[in-house]
Amino acid sequence: MSHAVAGQQTNAGAASTHQAGASPQSLLALALGTAGVVYGDIGTSPLYAFREALAHAGPGGLENKVLGVLSLILWTLALVVTVKYVIVLLRADNNGEGGTLSLVALLQHAKGGRSGFVILLGIIGAALFYGDAVITPAISVLSAVEGLKLITPVFEPYILPLTVVLLVAIFAIQYRGTARVAALFGPIMVVWFLILAVGGLGGLVSNPEVLAALDPRFGIAFLAEHGTIGFVTLGAVFLAVTGAEALYADLGHFGRAPIRLTWLGLVFPALALNYLGQAAVVLEDPSAASDPFFLLFPEWALIPVVVCATGATVIASQAVITGAFSLSRQAIQLGLIPRLTISHTSDSHAGQIYMPRINMMLLVGVLCAVFAFRSSAGLASAYGIAVTGTMVVTTMLAFLVVWRVWRWSFLATAALFSPLFVLDVTFLSANLSKMGHGGLFPLVVSAGLIVVMLTWRRGVRVVSEKTRHAEVSMEELARLLELSHPHRVKGTAVFLTGEPETAPRALLHNLKHNKVLHEKNVILTVTTSDRPRVPDAERIEITPVNDDFTQVTMTFGYAETPNVPQGLAIARTCGWRSDIMSTSFFLSRRSLRRGPQSKLPRWQAALFIHLARNAADATDFFQIPTGRTLEVGVQVPL
Repeated sequence: MSHAVAGQQTNAGAASTHQAGASPQSLLALALGTAGVVYGDIGTSPLYAFREALAHAGPGGLENKVLGVLSLILWTLALVVTVKYVIVLLRADNNGEGGTLSLVALLQHAKGGRSGFVILLGIIGAALFYGDAVITPAISVLSAVEGLKLITPVFEPYILPLTVVLLVAIFAIQYRGTARVAALFGPIMVVWFLILAVGGLGGLVSNPEVLAALDPRFGIAFLAEHGTIGFVTLGAVFLAVTGAEALYADLGHFGRAPIRLTWLGLVFPALALNYLGQAAVVLEDPSAASDPFFLLFPEWALIPVVVCATGATVIASQAVITGAFSLSRQAIQLGLIPRLTISHTSDSHAGQIYMPRINMMLLVGVLCAVFAFRSSAGLASAYGIAVTGTMVVTTMLAFLVVWRVWRWSFLATAALFSPLFVLDVTFLSANLSKMGHGGLFPLVVSAGLIVVMLTWRRGVRVVSEKTRHAEVSMEELARLLELSHPHRVKGTAVFLTGEPETAPRALLHNLKHNKVLHEKNVILTVTTSDRPRVPDAERIEITPVNDDFTQVTMTFGYAETPNVPQGLAIARTCGWRSDIMSTSFFLSRRSLRRGPQSKLPRWQAALFIHLARNAADATDFFQIPTGRTLEVGVQVPL
């Protein structure tokens, strides 16, 4: 087995389930959940780096190579995870939410912010995360199952089939939601980290000289002595912190205090002890670099440890899946991808969601990665590029937030982030050396998703420009109605539109074909705030137009799923009078086709039309009662 600690990052977008001043008991419970969901893959066994150094580092003493690599790993954990994420980035939250798209939302309305550049960074970061989300479950589960070969070679022909079965099972349980997963897996992962610590402590006691690796000069000397090979080895060293982005991305799930408590009080000490122990084993026997983790334990403990390791990696691999759900919801709200069906898995925590289509697409991508690489060693070459790319984007966005939003001086901000940026770029460059050994895979996946998101944004803009030419202002419509006097029907009609100043297409078609007007008419616009959640007191804005029409603006946070009936219930407390049972909802359904003078290339128009046709139904997305909804078809040439 090559993957000693497993699972990966989940991204932002979940509602915070905690508040400042929580009781010690609730803080401990959150910390247990954090251990299971956030820290499942905060590191990969250092064996990849040991293998790289011993096989390719050329002449030099074994002790200097092992201590040099170990020093690089320990200081990478300290600088990347502890300093960058735990100390710095956990402070850069958007009302409790973390992650790349949370930073984008913060910057969109910042004074002087370059929104186009920020959006592009957000798209790149989100796409790289999805690429990482395809590889993480594949390498986590595949490496765990490969460990079964140590028990008996009989398992070898069944590694791929068993990996596929486990992956399908992992994706099949996602509908149960984050809370149940964390409650089940958190205590298990705590036990796993204790096993890591105990095993490492045994190796350390047998060879305490490895403590010399705490001196950073060993790592610096290794890089200076081995040049290019030392630089390439950094790519393998980085695998020890592949889950670091989770510390920031899962801020909305667990909160700053539980994440810091778990990292400093359990995870970091356990990993440091385990890595010290593995280095001690390799110093005693260089051939142990093939599997130093399992050699930390006596032979009688091998089977239970392999089983625990398999369970830990399987558990942790699901974390990135739930992160993809949160990221996808944020991307929908920020207009980066089409609407998708979202199911809430908790009555009390809005951030716990399940997205069937994302779940299925990830499963297909993960299985493709398994069959394409067929081993964790092959996947390891592709593993670090997407993660390091995401970290670089996060650092750039965090720099802009501190400078533009926090109003730090440029020099102070640069002094803080320049070392972190140089560190990230160094690791990214080291991982790019793997381009010819599978590193292209996550980049191809990410590039495809960047094209999809840019196409969606451009297509939506083109559609908006096309429909704007045929629009009628509400003032003009009011004057026309005074002259035509259409037939009145009882009840309230709610017309959804993205442009409140103009008459909705559904309203115009209802007047043209049915020749009726309801007693009360609401022009409803649902908007997305740059905050993750909007309090009910700020949810509704009511603007009377005349005796016939009222404009209602309903605002939801980018981490919330719009709920129109719930919003209208709040509107009634603000003075708007209506009975939901006598209310009809009118929506426009656009039928897209490529026009003779399309602003989109043929391939891009075809892609946009395909995305639009497969978007979730607006009725379901806005949670409008289907029995009270009428949809009006409108043809729009691109």
